[in-house]
Amino acid sequence: MKVDFFLLENAAWPVLIVEEAGKIRRANPAALALFGTVLEGEKALLSAIWPGENGQSAAQFLAQPTQPRSGMVSLKFLIKGGTTASFAAYVAQGTHDGQKFFTFQLLKEPSGGSIETHSAHKQKLDCALQLARSVSLDFNNALTSILGHSSLVLSKIEPKHPLRGSLVEIEKSASKAAEIANDLAAFSRNEKDVRVQIAGNLNAILQRTVEAFHTPDRAHISWALQLERKLFSSVFDEAKMQQAFIKIIENAVEAIAGSGQISVRTRNLELSEATQDRNVKLIAGTYVCVEFSDTGSGIDAETIPRIFEPFFTTKNKSRHRGLGLAWVYGIVTNHGGGVAVSSQPGDGTSVRLYLPAKSVVVKDVSVDISDFSGTQTILFVDDEDLLLTMGQMILASYGYDVLTANTGQKALDVFAKCGKNIDLMITDLVMPNMSGRELIEKVRRLSPDTRVICSSGYVRAINVEENDSYLQKPFSSQELLRKVKQTLTH
Repeated sequence: MKVDFFLLENAAWPVLIVEEAGKIRRANPAALALFGTVLEGEKALLSAIWPGENGQSAAQFLAQPTQPRSGMVSLKFLIKGGTTASFAAYVAQGTHDGQKFFTFQLLKEPSGGSIETHSAHKQKLDCALQLARSVSLDFNNALTSILGHSSLVLSKIEPKHPLRGSLVEIEKSASKAAEIANDLAAFSRNEKDVRVQIAGNLNAILQRTVEAFHTPDRAHISWALQLERKLFSSVFDEAKMQQAFIKIIENAVEAIAGSGQISVRTRNLELSEATQDRNVKLIAGTYVCVEFSDTGSGIDAETIPRIFEPFFTTKNKSRHRGLGLAWVYGIVTNHGGGVAVSSQPGDGTSVRLYLPAKSVVVKDVSVDISDFSGTQTILFVDDEDLLLTMGQMILASYGYDVLTANTGQKALDVFAKCGKNIDLMITDLVMPNMSGRELIEKVRRLSPDTRVICSSGYVRAINVEENDSYLQKPFSSQELLRKVKQTLTH
């Protein structure tokens, strides 16, 4: 298997990359701290930290058949200070730059109990999380390329083109897969979602969401948007809130059998005293209300109380898991808000979302598709060549002059030649040897006027300022172009 060592560099446990001949090719900071100067330099050898208590030499261990030298084993090592310590070692064979090597991941063996009952479980969990992290990164990169190219073609072909429907389905499938990739990334972090929630204008998300539903197969549906021009500021996770909007609109679309209309409305709400809307109790304060109304079949009175139950659905159970409105409810309530639903059979349904807000208007910075073109010079940096090709094709097709680099050092070389002429740099945050954040720091010293967009499918923005210039993978061509336009015009 191919192993990306840079993903293990920040592991809390020692990690060694060892060639078949016994040379230690790489050691992460935890290993350097444990073994000291013996690992420094180009001639560091596994034999230098391999004591005789292991019963065989380091060379003999590496020369064994594949099965005995892979998996969880108990080994001893000479650590800094000359003492011997026991470890539960997870050893895996892999390749790097076309050469075979071994990865040693070391966990200190506890004084009591066996490796199997103490160390092995934790080590296997850590390795599983690491594998999930690596898979989610690769998966997100592939999906970013698929979404980018498909959405670019969709923006260029005629609405009645015979292949448009297939492209729409490709885009929808990639978006579904993106949800899986994001869930996998969240699992690999082994923590709750810690994405930064920022104050923003929900109108921009609503416009993009409704625009995505304007497809030929929904020509029987008319749309009405009544968006408050001076909408109050609310704090939200953009990706999660868009998922909630999509689920509600999908329900509305399915409820309309023939011709019909879906209305989307936003309004400010200031309450001087507590009030209630159906099941939602609102204390006195300021809110943003987002209301979705459709002229579909409606919901009967017996069903309304159950619509937020997980796995309850009135739809075809072979196609639906009944998680739609339960998911919406979870997203909105996690934002401190509430969801109210009113409906009558045959008279359609209205879904109202209430989110806490402040009486501050955030400028709506949404950009029309006709405004996406530009002539500035952009440097696109990513260690994945598929994404460099995609980024260059999308941005160049809208008039931008695009340069590319697949490492941080190559990006710095580009700046050394034409840094003053680069208006914007788009960089991945997770790259080998030099991370995106390290690159950004160096670029800001070389060219302070160059604007920056950072992107990742795993690493999240760490503060509000960074979130303003953050693009979550996977992204569509429209999302890339919109973020570029917003960054260059601010």
